[in-house]
Amino acid sequence: MLFGCAPPEPLKIGYLGGLSGRVADLGEAGRSGALLAVEEINGLGGVNGRKVELIVQDDAQQQESALNAVDALVAAGVSAIIGPMTSSVAETILPAIERAGIVTVSPTVTATSLSGKDDLFFKVAPPISENTRISSRHLFDRGARRLAIAYDLSNRAFSADWAAQYRRDFTGLGGQVVAEATFTSGDEQGYGHAVQQLIDARPDAFLFISNAVDTVRLIQIVRNRGLNLPVTTSPWAATEHFIELGGRTVEGVTLTQFFDRSDSSPGYRKFADTFRARFKQEPGFASVAAYDATRATLGGLTQSSGQGGAALKAVLLSGTTFDGLQQKWQFDRYGDAQRATYMTVVNNGRLSIVK
Repeated sequence: MLFGCAPPEPLKIGYLGGLSGRVADLGEAGRSGALLAVEEINGLGGVNGRKVELIVQDDAQQQESALNAVDALVAAGVSAIIGPMTSSVAETILPAIERAGIVTVSPTVTATSLSGKDDLFFKVAPPISENTRISSRHLFDRGARRLAIAYDLSNRAFSADWAAQYRRDFTGLGGQVVAEATFTSGDEQGYGHAVQQLIDARPDAFLFISNAVDTVRLIQIVRNRGLNLPVTTSPWAATEHFIELGGRTVEGVTLTQFFDRSDSSPGYRKFADTFRARFKQEPGFASVAAYDATRATLGGLTQSSGQGGAALKAVLLSGTTFDGLQQKWQFDRYGDAQRATYMTVVNNGRLSIVK
């Protein structure tokens, strides 16, 4: 009597992102990109013959939820985690992933406090400093000299960092930050109060550092008060919801990205076509970053024979150049990626690279 061999156990990796609340668009986009990468790898036979299983957890952009989600992923036996998508959650979970010995690769986190460290946390997105340098120069060259800044305290690890580095870069060029205000996502009265503080300082440009939903709301308040001054924002707002919710209100708004929506390369076009067919929407920066993060992680697990922890970390830090969807990149010795960054503008309902 012949007995067939049982298939090998699946290789489990986790996905951690905000799938509920006001940042759900970012988390959902990241999950979609990670899913496509896993499905693609499985279609090619998996990792060393093992199918990959993606276990998804919602951090809800809350400290307790994020820690509980990490505990659930550890209990499930994941070899690595893709995520989280925001810097505040990353700061919260870093001690937990270090204790568990799980390599965690974030598609979108950029906070300076999480850079330049020898740990198990890897970042696929370029650092805040590169973004603020490019953005502040572009705003200054457009004639802005009196900048007013408002940022969201619910992701303070990112937003306060962005504000501080933007202030340094803009004033270094000869500009002046005439007002700074803070608010908390979801506080409608807080939006109006923050905007009024900025208006009272008589700026000639605004910088809003918040998610897509809140950035649109802030711009609407400014425009409703009759001000048509330049507005710039951070990549955090650059999800597809920003255009969908903002419409004509966000025309002319500028922001930095490491993603080119007009990319016509065969590899990206194939990905975009598959993404549209699978999820019935356009891919955005978070989807592309999560796809790249997942492919890099699965490639590392292939080389480490499915071993996570120190073995996976060593592979990812070995100087391997990863073929991302739109550009080649690699991790430095601290697990921080360097990628090309672009200035983009909302033009006729599309985010286009400024030439």
